Amino acid sequence: MLQPCPKGRVKGRIKWDAGLVITIGQLARYVGVTVKTIRVYHDKGLFPEPDRDASGYRRYGAYDAIDLIKIRTLAESGVPLARIRDLRSATDEEFQQALREIDDELTTRIHRLRATRERLRQLATGHLTPLPAEVGDHLTHLARWGFTPRWVDLQRDLWILVFATHPDHANALFHDQAETLADPALRRLFLDYDQAYDLDADDPRIDDLAHRIADATRERYGPGAEPPEVDSASEIPALIQGTVNASSPAWERLDTLMRATRDAPST
Repeated sequence: MLQPCPKGRVKGRIKWDAGLVITIGQLARYVGVTVKTIRVYHDKGLFPEPDRDASGYRRYGAYDAIDLIKIRTLAESGVPLARIRDLRSATDEEFQQALREIDDELTTRIHRLRATRERLRQLATGHLTPLPAEVGDHLTHLARWGFTPRWVDLQRDLWILVFATHPDHANALFHDQAETLADPALRRLFLDYDQAYDLDADDPRIDDLAHRIADATRERYGPGAEPPEVDSASEIPALIQGTVNASSPAWERLDTLMRATRDAPST
């Protein structure tokens, strides 16, 4: 059994019998780390390297094992190695304060990891939609009302874009559309818009739909008024409409006609 040398301490530490030493491999086994880990701690200045003996080997004593156990405990607790080096020379008060700070950092990381795990689970089920729950419910209603899966998917993607880029305006825009679709007559216009996707761009039904939408817009928002937008200086509305138009020649012509007739007198 190791016994303290009766001569006392060296630099505040117990001086152990110099004859009772072990190799780096033995130290690694006793403490429960690898030799490579010990060498990393040496390289980073966490664990001082002992001098070599006459045979050229480094030998470790009991206090080295105690130091290594402390370092291993801090590292396994999630303390970064750079912080461990500072904590090794900290006062008790500094040590306690540092542990509280590390605990706060770990708590924040845990919350982020849980959020990441939830997003991964949603991705695995094909439902990664960073949208408010009420938007998800609205998208479900679209399918029940007879909108095509193409339209529902398009709406989901566009709302993701709006909520991500203009969170301050997104709720007002969403509620305006939800209120519009709650009106059966106005919902019929959106259903017709959806079903116009496959029409020929010159189909006369597109002209009729454009006029009906323009009239409904004037009636809902007033002459010369338009539905609320995300931001008058934003490029997002044009980007969204460009995405919609690019998916269907009929939709592109419908948008052109709607813009041309929007301010025309009601017939």
